Amino acid sequence: MATNVVLVLACFIAQLHLSVSGEMNSMESVPDLEKSMYMVVDGYPCVRLLNLSGEIGCSNPGREKVVAPIVRFKNANELTQSSAVLVSLDEIQSLFIRISSDTNFARNIGGVLVESGTEIQNKLKGFSPAEKFPQAEFSPYQNINYEWNPIGSGIMWNAYNFPVFLLSKSSSLALQEVAIKSEKSKKAYTRDVAEFDLVMQTTKSGTHDSESCLKEQTCLPLGGYSVWSSLPPINISSPEQSKPVILTMASMDSASFFRDQSLGADSPISGLISLLAAVDALSHLDGLNDLSKQLVFLVFTGEAWGYLGSRRFLLELDMESDAINGLNGTLIETVLEIGSVGKGFSQGVKTFFAHTAGVSSATNETLNALQRAQDSLKSESIEVSMANISNPGIPPSSLMTFLKKNSLTSGVVLEDFDSVFSNQFYHSHLDDLSNINSSAIVAAASLVARTLYILVSDNKDLNASALSAISANVSLVEELVSCLLSCDPGLSCSLVKNYISPTDTCPSHYVGVILGEPSSSPYVGYVDDVSRFVWNFLADKTSIWMENASSACPRDCRNAGQVCIRAETDEKGFCVVSTTRYVPAYSTRLKFESGTWNVLPPNSSDPMGLMDPIWTESNWNAIGLRVYTVQDAAYDHLILVGGVAITVLAYIAIVITRAFITKALKRD
Repeated sequence: MATNVVLVLACFIAQLHLSVSGEMNSMESVPDLEKSMYMVVDGYPCVRLLNLSGEIGCSNPGREKVVAPIVRFKNANELTQSSAVLVSLDEIQSLFIRISSDTNFARNIGGVLVESGTEIQNKLKGFSPAEKFPQAEFSPYQNINYEWNPIGSGIMWNAYNFPVFLLSKSSSLALQEVAIKSEKSKKAYTRDVAEFDLVMQTTKSGTHDSESCLKEQTCLPLGGYSVWSSLPPINISSPEQSKPVILTMASMDSASFFRDQSLGADSPISGLISLLAAVDALSHLDGLNDLSKQLVFLVFTGEAWGYLGSRRFLLELDMESDAINGLNGTLIETVLEIGSVGKGFSQGVKTFFAHTAGVSSATNETLNALQRAQDSLKSESIEVSMANISNPGIPPSSLMTFLKKNSLTSGVVLEDFDSVFSNQFYHSHLDDLSNINSSAIVAAASLVARTLYILVSDNKDLNASALSAISANVSLVEELVSCLLSCDPGLSCSLVKNYISPTDTCPSHYVGVILGEPSSSPYVGYVDDVSRFVWNFLADKTSIWMENASSACPRDCRNAGQVCIRAETDEKGFCVVSTTRYVPAYSTRLKFESGTWNVLPPNSSDPMGLMDPIWTESNWNAIGLRVYTVQDAAYDHLILVGGVAITVLAYIAIVITRAFITKALKRD
């Protein structure tokens, strides 16, 4: 009997040795072991943002990681424990509505995992986490209950004390399989859990508004750099600049529930691309110096967050700072803003709407110029209509801040909608390449370029043949679309790399945070890829090239009016004459002093400053999401009890065996 027990033990030990040695051969390092245990999930987080009155966005509830079993929302009628809820795109609105209305359900939300997929996206009628009247507090008119964005749910403006991640397409499929497996094996002793690492510094330090977190340095202000440029360059050495200015502007930042998935294809990047293509079309004209008016182009950032760019621009204009050197605000005659134009295409016709700010001679001139430009483009099937007079005023746009500062400002906003947004994915991660039509952007660019030529010609010097020659470059528009709105090729496209060395391939048009001390000549490492590209593109297209331009910029291009373009490329840049400037974009109620940000008291002379929310973004150490399998606690207890029982039984067996052997030996 003893021999049999020894043989059994020997076989068991040999089998265990082979198993362990085989496992060791396949795992040669700790990372290999971790890789076999944990599945790292690709995802895009919703992060914590703050303002003067509180918080919005998402964060782990405390200082630790959140670990919760994965359940699918459609099967989660009731949650009995903290759970990671896997939700499809078509259910996300229902989930957050239930979270806001059902406290018992919300209490057991450990985290939310949002699936992504082309099939569901194509079926969705719309999804906008923004408000029904975005940033209504900056409206220059009284009717702030008007619904420009009827589909807007406003869920991105709430605070959530649990992590939320948007999954990549591959991760969505993987987690769907994990959830289905868990549902099929409910009685199993293991379960799959998600581990969320979304610990925000503001949560850890207890700083729950912008003023306190800036003081404790647990957050940074939202902001970046806007860009303006003139065509032709302004002679800044001339003491008198008397030409009226036609100001054309667009925005380059968007917003989304998920920080790094803010493409904003229709709103507002279609307008940005249209502006860049219009500048390119006008840059090929001769004799612009001889025209009676001055063209100025302005691209804002930070507009999705309290109109940071336009409000700071107007303040810099008042202060006559270096960032505005060469531009006289009193000479601005009219403003033409290019808004969302990517969906202005229906049944072969490109249709746009002109939204006006009151009635003035300058506004009427702009409308007449738009009409003449439309007539000159009859073969392109372009229509421009006046917006409905029942609208309360202009739609949410940068022009609002100009009107809020000076109600007599003449301006027109060109959009692809009349009374309500045509973009059903406004400020959503779904406002992507599939949500726009590039032919509409080409049409808008040609329309704007011809309108501007008519305006600066003042109708007197209008050259009909020159007008008919002005057309947007279709291939340029298509290249800008692929560079700014997709990952393939994304910012690694040849057009962008011709000007800058991008830090990322996949574009995101979230404004980000402003780093270091704001400056009109910032350190390029503190300026995001898109702003640097826009600056170089505009500086190039609006420039006068020097005859003896070297292949590398001498130090700072010291001659008056010169700037260095393409300095990040292998060619080390070229000095050209161009009036192109960076303008810092951040809250008008913030001041950078001695390495820290201070909140300034409200100024009664600045009505927009009184409403300034002062947006900031929380700092964090790391953000991560992974999935792994754990044993059920009850099973662990059972193993413990079983182990103790086996130990006791083994002890009893040993005592009995010893007694038996002792008795047998005595008998012998």
